[in-house]
Amino acid sequence: MTTPDSGRPDAQSEAGSAAVQAGRVRGEGGSGRWKDALAVASFAAFGFWVTGRMWLNPGDGIRDNPTDMAQFEWMFAHGARVVTELGYPFSSDRMNVPESVNLMANTSVLSVSLPMTPITLLFGTRAAFLLFLTLGMIATATAWYFLISRVVVPGSRGPAWLGAAFCAYAPAMVSHANAHPNIVSQYVVPLIIWRTLRLAEPGRWLRNGLLLALVIVWQAFLNLEILLMTAIGLAVVIVAMVIGRPELWARVRPFAAGLGMAAVVSAVLLAYPLYVQFFGPGAYHGLPWLIRGYSTDLASYFAYSRESLAGDARSAAGLAKNPTEENAFFGWPLVILVVALVWWLRRSAVVIGLAVLGLLFAVLSLGREIRFDRRGTGVPGPWALLEDLPVLHSVVPTRWALAITPIIGLILAYGAAKVRELTARYPDRRSQIHFAAATGLAMALVPVLPTPLPTKRLEPVPEFVTSGAWRPYLTGGRSVVTLPLPDTEYAEPLRWSARTRQEMPIARGYFLGPDTRPGRNRVALFSAPPRPTSTFFGTIRRTGEVPPITERTRREAVEDLRYWRAGVVILGPHEHAGALRTGMTELTGIEPGYAGGVWIWDVRPLTG
Repeated sequence: MTTPDSGRPDAQSEAGSAAVQAGRVRGEGGSGRWKDALAVASFAAFGFWVTGRMWLNPGDGIRDNPTDMAQFEWMFAHGARVVTELGYPFSSDRMNVPESVNLMANTSVLSVSLPMTPITLLFGTRAAFLLFLTLGMIATATAWYFLISRVVVPGSRGPAWLGAAFCAYAPAMVSHANAHPNIVSQYVVPLIIWRTLRLAEPGRWLRNGLLLALVIVWQAFLNLEILLMTAIGLAVVIVAMVIGRPELWARVRPFAAGLGMAAVVSAVLLAYPLYVQFFGPGAYHGLPWLIRGYSTDLASYFAYSRESLAGDARSAAGLAKNPTEENAFFGWPLVILVVALVWWLRRSAVVIGLAVLGLLFAVLSLGREIRFDRRGTGVPGPWALLEDLPVLHSVVPTRWALAITPIIGLILAYGAAKVRELTARYPDRRSQIHFAAATGLAMALVPVLPTPLPTKRLEPVPEFVTSGAWRPYLTGGRSVVTLPLPDTEYAEPLRWSARTRQEMPIARGYFLGPDTRPGRNRVALFSAPPRPTSTFFGTIRRTGEVPPITERTRREAVEDLRYWRAGVVILGPHEHAGALRTGMTELTGIEPGYAGGVWIWDVRPLTG
């Protein structure tokens, strides 16, 4: 992959161009290394700018997605528990007592939580989460920078910086920084691309295949959704390259051999974890119909994200399902610029392949019905034909739009490299060319510059939890039941459990698990299947009103507490604490005590 030029270069001219570019890289010497260091420093500045409020205020958390933040903190505690106690990594019984949680079917990020165990143990799960989020973005930009400057457009550090910065800090990436560190941490993707391109080297198919397999496995334990998109993207672009440049057919044999080796090795290494994910205890059969309907509003491609300089919550509201899923939001100027660049560079097979791939992902992201400006159009999208297929039934369609971000980043890098060629070819017009390029880039990119993530003050973990005062209640394998019970709307108990290094097991939780009720076909739920008592307290949490209590309600509460093996029920700070306390007291007939920042019901006499 080299900077696109006019026509199809023959093998000799391409080799000469590559040699010139390689010589330019070597010739820069110390100057080039300083440029690399400055690039990485700028990426770090961007990363700390986006997450800066949480670094400056240690008591703050993600405002727009606190539940996912709590879940990731719990996952870091799990990773530390695996390392320190040599525990089983792929499931856990520390949540959803008396069942377990299939962590391969959830965002367990084992490739990060395990090596970050020292950070988790020394500084806590919040620090581990924040470091993962910040370094993930910085590492993503850095990885794209070195891939672009060394492989895609060799020797072009300026274009590489531009493309890499967009790949890591585009609106969609900053949106997912709202507590999706596994999605913004795409630093393995450039490594997969690099190792895939190296497969074509003659005589090194075994080594290259093994190295590709290792980075595939690395990404699999970070985020499988991104791995799927990367595989599809690479397939489309490589096919386009082979069609557009017939001379590449000579490299098909080593490429195919290396790819086969990578497929076999990665399949062997991932066979058991994937078996656990799809067939083990706690496995589910696809996402719920509602979540599979999360699509990208066509109008959002031309709008600005609430996390962008030109955007705000009011203009973005309704164009995405929530602030964390603003997967497009490029704005009209950038869309126009990208279309113009593709037309300008249309003689490059790689750019055309990227453009086709971007259109494919954009169409898939529209979901089963195309929406425009917050309204359904009644026009079915192609995704309607694909969403029930195995594997694809676990994909959120709007996230296909997320894959367009690195495509645009690469096109921007190619375009900037082409501008450099023009200035070298027409030195007398250098200032005019630079002015035109700078104006176009400023109009397109300044409005989408990232703003710091909004945060809010987290409630302190109650002293009852941090002091270990819960321990006497849990003898004999009992659990803690929290009010409200944790789910997708309330996940504070996961933070509490993480603070104890998961020594405090909790009933229910916030996770993806199968709906085991009759007729539900084990489709995923974002918690355990509802029980009468969880529904009862869920109603209080939403409305602040205590539902009518009957003898049947009391009997079901005792049955549920026994099912959860409850030793103690606790209620921490909550806007409806009064109604929750009244409901639990009337259900059990037990008067609570107050200690360590929580109301306490000792339910051991009820649960035996």
